Amino acid sequence: MNITEEKIDDLNAIIKIKLTPEDYTSQYESKLAEARKQMTEPGFRPGKVPMGMVKKKYGQSILADELNRIINEKLYSHIQENKLNVLGNPIPSDAHTTFDKWEAGSDFEFGYKIGLAPEFEVKPSSKDKVTFHKIKVEKETIDKQIEDFQKRYGQMKEADKSEAGDMVFGEFVQLDEKDKTLADGITAKSTVSIPMIEDEKIQKKFVNLKKGDSLVIDPKTVSKGDADMAAMLHIKKEELDTAMGNFSFTVEEVKRLEPAPLDQELFDKIHGKDTVKDEKEFRAKIEEELSVAFVNDSERLFQKSIADHFVKKMKLSLPDEFLKEWIKVSNEKEVSMEEIEKEYPQYSDQLKWQLIENKVIQENDIKVEVDEVKDYVKGMLVQQYAQYGMPTPDDEALEANAMQVLQNQDETKKIFDYLYKNKVSDYFKNNVKVQEKEVNQEEFIKLFYAQ
Repeated sequence: MNITEEKIDDLNAIIKIKLTPEDYTSQYESKLAEARKQMTEPGFRPGKVPMGMVKKKYGQSILADELNRIINEKLYSHIQENKLNVLGNPIPSDAHTTFDKWEAGSDFEFGYKIGLAPEFEVKPSSKDKVTFHKIKVEKETIDKQIEDFQKRYGQMKEADKSEAGDMVFGEFVQLDEKDKTLADGITAKSTVSIPMIEDEKIQKKFVNLKKGDSLVIDPKTVSKGDADMAAMLHIKKEELDTAMGNFSFTVEEVKRLEPAPLDQELFDKIHGKDTVKDEKEFRAKIEEELSVAFVNDSERLFQKSIADHFVKKMKLSLPDEFLKEWIKVSNEKEVSMEEIEKEYPQYSDQLKWQLIENKVIQENDIKVEVDEVKDYVKGMLVQQYAQYGMPTPDDEALEANAMQVLQNQDETKKIFDYLYKNKVSDYFKNNVKVQEKEVNQEEFIKLFYAQ
């Protein structure tokens, strides 16, 4: 066996693997023998089929599997042993693959394209100026949060006439093409939420209705998609073709959400008994909690700003053509080069930032320990308990709950990634000039989605 690496440029190379019969014959013949034991053919006892018939039926596929196994093993061993920082995965190269015939006993040479990460250094300094946008908690935001709390803890009460924010309970009855009751048609009692109706004209039809009032309506216009319409009419989704056309809807009850009063009972439900004593303290507590929540949003925008700044500043080069080809061949769905070209600039910037992040982590020995992840989960659980007005369990129970969360590998990986990103962000905060700027929520949203 012979493995060679030909460098095309700093970012692209070809790895060639040459195999002779000595490299694969033993394992190939062993696999043929296994296939023979399991092969049955008329006129031959099980396991006694002539080897020539075995080779004819299975020889090429067994040879291909064995060559593929050896090549993959040696290819990735070569990459690891030579500490090649490859991007994506090696791509077979027809131009560098040569052999006389596809059969055992032949010499084979397989070529693979590889894309290499660029060599670079990350050197942040006070000359790098990045803005940290703090969100100002405005009176309107606090008012909206209070309104949401009052609605969440409010009560549904019966009303005489419907208004735009009400829910109307009634009966749907299917009609024929002349808007007469359809014999053996669908009937169903359901609730229509007026604010959820998207068509303003249809929404107005449901305003000022009282018990006993009727209107003719197409159920499609008051539902959100097929599943919602089927649930509303108490039928299966597959039966929707029997529910086409108009229905009459007769009001049986109008329900209105009466917001909870802004009093001590509401304060206690949200923050625990006697934590706040009056509206002033309640508003101050909400402002404090929103400020904490907004810090996370500010941190995310700062991380995006850092990424954007250093990707532009460092101007890393990538093996672009290799990566585009790799995206195409590795995609599960068929994707055109036009689509790849359109999306590639964004992909390229994300990859460049990923390389920069990894470099910072490696060169500064940044680590996230398991105990840090566990503590983060415990803190997250405490916040959730507080959010729902529940007492925090003792440390033993909290520890058990945290460990249960961490049994989910996907969730654990997300938390590790999150904590690594925060540590990389802290590294840059300590090494660049951070300029704080206070903005309102609307300005912040524009900045966040403009990045």
